[in-house]
Amino acid sequence: MSSSMVPKKPKLPSRAPERIRSTADLRDFQRLMMQAVTRPLAPGNRSQRRWPDGRAAANVVGTFSKPNAQLSGLERIEIYNRMYWFRTLDSLHEDLPGVRAVLGERRFMRLIETYMAAVPSRSPSLRDLPERLEKFIRAHPKLTAPHTALAADMAAFEWAQIQCYDGGAFPPMTPDDLAARSPARLKLALQPQIQLLALRHPVDDYAVALRQNGLRADASNAVEATIRKVKKSRPVRRPKAARTYLAVHRHEGRIYFKRLEAPAYRVLLALRAGEPLLRAVATAGPRVKPDRVQGWFANWMQLGWFYPRQKKLG
Repeated sequence: MSSSMVPKKPKLPSRAPERIRSTADLRDFQRLMMQAVTRPLAPGNRSQRRWPDGRAAANVVGTFSKPNAQLSGLERIEIYNRMYWFRTLDSLHEDLPGVRAVLGERRFMRLIETYMAAVPSRSPSLRDLPERLEKFIRAHPKLTAPHTALAADMAAFEWAQIQCYDGGAFPPMTPDDLAARSPARLKLALQPQIQLLALRHPVDDYAVALRQNGLRADASNAVEATIRKVKKSRPVRRPKAARTYLAVHRHEGRIYFKRLEAPAYRVLLALRAGEPLLRAVATAGPRVKPDRVQGWFANWMQLGWFYPRQKKLG
């Protein structure tokens, strides 16, 4: 795993401070508590009985979690340890139905458990959990072989949908905004919610087939109910490799994905990078006829993909 993938972890205290006398003491206590709650579960969904340095976990946890009449200090923390992992894995299970279909339930669970242990979340939102999964899959191909490329593509595709769902949007550009403006200077800003993907597999068609086959139970958040649906439905064949360009976009609160031609994808990338319209269109290549480009832009304008790029003040 590259060092850039895993945030540098602060040095953790060996025990909780006896009293909180400073913000540094409070920070140490919070870090120790966080480690206890987020450590991966042991077999049987129990908290690990050994701390990473080999000490008995009960002794470490006992410095800040006291027993009561029914439970030891470690057993009390174990409740939260389980809650954290069950909710985390459940969230990834819900958000990644395509990756689940590619790998199957058992291999998928192994993947996300390994992923969360190696690349723990640093975000307060469950929404961000899949953010680094594509890179993790590509960096650890043994976890998903022989379907690593497809699993990584699907992880990128499903993360793009999450980003698109709550991505920003501005009032779209109108034909009046284009009037009397030179294409050499005109800059069209692509709506922030739009995600552009260059993939090795047609995951959009695969996702549609999975949904039609009843894989996703949109009305239910219950993992067990979803698993039962998977078992009852016919398996959908994994797609063969084929270069695929997609735009994931939102319209009236719903997520859509649109297949793009390679030259159109390059044009949109150039516009997103801030290139003027004329230079962006040039990236399509000399073989692309003007009427074809006009068709793309007519469709994109109709979908409201652009907004006027404002000049920076000052």
